[in-house]
Amino acid sequence: MSEETKQARSKGLHLEELLLFEIDSDACGVDMDEPEDFTPRLGGLQRKDAIGLPGLSEPQVMRHYSRLARQNYSIDDGIYPLGSCTMKHNPRLNEKMARLPGFADIHPLQPVSSVPGALRLMEALSEKLRLLTGMPAIAMTPRAGAHGELCGMMAIRSALESRGGEAAGRKRILAPESAHGTNPATAAMLGFEVDPIRATSRGEIDFEELRSKLDSSVAAIMITNPNTCGLFETQMIEIADAIHDVGGYLYCDGANFNAILGRVRPGDLGVDAMHINLHKTFSTPHGGGGPGAGPVALSERLASFAPLPCVLSTQDGLRLIETQADAHEHGASPFGRLGAFHGQMGMFTRALTYILSHGGDGLRQVSGDAVLNANYVRASLQDVLEVAFDRICMHEALFSDGTLQADGVSTLDFAKAMIDRGVHPMTMYFPLVVHGAMLIEPTESESKASLDSFISLMRELAQSSAEDKKAFAKAPLHAPRKRLDETKAARKPVLSWRG
Repeated sequence: MSEETKQARSKGLHLEELLLFEIDSDACGVDMDEPEDFTPRLGGLQRKDAIGLPGLSEPQVMRHYSRLARQNYSIDDGIYPLGSCTMKHNPRLNEKMARLPGFADIHPLQPVSSVPGALRLMEALSEKLRLLTGMPAIAMTPRAGAHGELCGMMAIRSALESRGGEAAGRKRILAPESAHGTNPATAAMLGFEVDPIRATSRGEIDFEELRSKLDSSVAAIMITNPNTCGLFETQMIEIADAIHDVGGYLYCDGANFNAILGRVRPGDLGVDAMHINLHKTFSTPHGGGGPGAGPVALSERLASFAPLPCVLSTQDGLRLIETQADAHEHGASPFGRLGAFHGQMGMFTRALTYILSHGGDGLRQVSGDAVLNANYVRASLQDVLEVAFDRICMHEALFSDGTLQADGVSTLDFAKAMIDRGVHPMTMYFPLVVHGAMLIEPTESESKASLDSFISLMRELAQSSAEDKKAFAKAPLHAPRKRLDETKAARKPVLSWRG
């Protein structure tokens, strides 16, 4: 890119930024003396050509990454309405606690006797999660939601194998068509066969179809509640009873626990295993902002199969159980290990801080405000965007592209136009059971003023879609990069720089 082009694209305080290789000035950020004469000892392996890395001064490097950082959008910039992702504000108190000496600087290979505080924190968090879920055991080691799914389903598989006979041969997993893609992927990875279940016109599992598929070949059902349409499965207890009656287990995807926190205990609904995304429900850094954590709550039927390592409270105090033999002494039959160590200590610290700072009444308000905000968005937009299911939603509002299609505008066009207005788009084309889906989750951390601003922007875009569909097809017009051929970018990505 020429200097003229670069200057033309820089506007105000928004600066066009080239690749590091393109700003190579053959400089060096460190002064180094020329070496004295020496005889190389690399033989024929001595480098003959330039190393191929850009030469930059320290100011050039700092300015490069600072300019790139300004092109990022984050929850600290504004509302982040990604449905199913729960992109909520991360209280800075959580971050401060996670950086305390004794938590931030410990190592998983330290002697257990040197980290009693860490064990107490893990047990305290586990106790809070047991109270919130109404389930007797928590497996703390899974590193994220999908890892938690794997943990829960491995516990189910181990329980079936321990029963022997026909139970060990159960290979069928029932999964709603609206499920997160990781659900069928996890089941298939463990050698199960996935049998999908349709949704009704109300956006819930078709219970009659479910009942028709129940027999002795069913190992479990994987269900999300509230589901990926942002709706509560009102027949959850009936579903649990039906699956238990044929000897199967109920796995619940806990991605949307944020919507029922402090109000519904999954254990009371008949859930046997459920992962909890600490990095969503309890506001620890999400996605690119930091590592995740996916502890799994287990029912009494599965508690003994929780993986190693685990913290147990004994007469001699807290004890870290790390071997099968040690676990057997305490009446457990863990299915093995999911990782080398004990879980994500930073995530544990942040989650416990969030829970303690809110208290029971505060956690109940979290879910109440999340549901209130989502329904406020739904009610405020339903006259300009087509609501997918005309009923009260939970923590996220789901719209289809029906109204936009009539104007010749796609969901993708609409999302790109949102970028021009300085707002991150909502989740698009998911769940797949809704055509052109637009899934919006405002979370409980947005104020009414923030929601009003977002709603005003969405209404303006929806109303202008009929007037200028060509502008939508070209959006974004004001972003650093214009409309990309995303299909080509996905199928033929350019992963290396060519000078």
